[in-house]
Amino acid sequence: MTLFGGALSITGVSFLLFCVVAIAAVGYALGRITIKGVALETAGVFLVALVFGCVLYPVLDAQFIDTATGKSSLASLLSVVETLGLILFVTSVGFIAGPRFFGNMKKNFKSYVLLGLIIIATGGLTAVGCIFLGRAMGLGGSAQELTAVVAGLLSGALTSTPAFTAAKETVGAELEAVVSAGYAIAYIFGVVGVVLFVQLIPKITKADMAAEREKLTVVDDGSKKATDGGKLIEMDSFGFMPFMLAAVIGIFIGKIAFGTFSLTTTGGCLFAALILGHFGKIGKISLMPKEQTLKVFRELGLMLFLIGAGISGGAEFVAIFDPVYFVFGIFMTIVPMIVGFLFAKYVLKLSLFNNLGSITGGMTSTPALGTLISVAGTENVAAAYAATYPIALIAVVLVSQFLIILF
Repeated sequence: MTLFGGALSITGVSFLLFCVVAIAAVGYALGRITIKGVALETAGVFLVALVFGCVLYPVLDAQFIDTATGKSSLASLLSVVETLGLILFVTSVGFIAGPRFFGNMKKNFKSYVLLGLIIIATGGLTAVGCIFLGRAMGLGGSAQELTAVVAGLLSGALTSTPAFTAAKETVGAELEAVVSAGYAIAYIFGVVGVVLFVQLIPKITKADMAAEREKLTVVDDGSKKATDGGKLIEMDSFGFMPFMLAAVIGIFIGKIAFGTFSLTTTGGCLFAALILGHFGKIGKISLMPKEQTLKVFRELGLMLFLIGAGISGGAEFVAIFDPVYFVFGIFMTIVPMIVGFLFAKYVLKLSLFNNLGSITGGMTSTPALGTLISVAGTENVAAAYAATYPIALIAVVLVSQFLIILF
């Protein structure tokens, strides 16, 4: 890219970094716009990245084409940005939730498990309905192709990369591109829809935010914390060392596979950070990063994840967009959320923020958790997310595979 009459030339990685920071700046400005108390917040970054991918992906892609092979390395670089963002975000969430996680699980374990299963089962049944409706409408080149599209739509509607990966492995090489198309179409509303939901529900229900925050308070389960005694040895002033230790352990855990299933880097880092955050120390050595470090990494990680996913998704979105499939994706996002919320409210009797925190976990929605923390004014909602997320993660992977095998 050449600017100022050739006086300034930005190419390769420098150009990619320029695009990333520019998208972040514009995205946060867009996210700040508030209409009747509702704003996109960090999801504004995703929308700007998506538009960038739709319009300028070829320009960016041209910077990374190997002249010898004719192949571009841009997709791999964007994957690095996205994965780094996920590592920073979920590791932060794990540490934040860790001190109260097990006490919260002890109190609401059955509710979290049941709600996670209800949300994913509802999403799966909605997907089945879309398959039959699609066949009646004559969509897809074949029954197998339509099912592959819908499996992709479901993984996108629930923003679940593990489900997306599992679906691609199940359909085989000939239909992998079809699954990818469905994922890209549904992913947009999958992100934005849940972000808006967690903002709208407190307004619709006219919730007393201070009272709801009080209901989130969980009695600690007696485990030792890093702050006990005030004499713990800190490896560095920001807590980078324990944070990176949790990330390293988490990446290894995420690589352990059971057949076609694994926790992935996301689940592995979340699990490792929950454990380190729960115990808080080893002997006299502190395992807790500073609170401000966790807040910064959480937001930075979310931003990088949305930029990497948005640019890539924008490029695919233009190529394969179909309005009917987009509507299917909307249903697969909205129906599980509404059913899950009502079930948690009237059957499980969960408080509002425990309810919404569980919804973000059940929908495996990383961006929505970031928004909910801002809406609730407390990071304690992360415990409900962390409790429901593993159940939903496993369930959505299995459901996406069952769809393809059975239909």
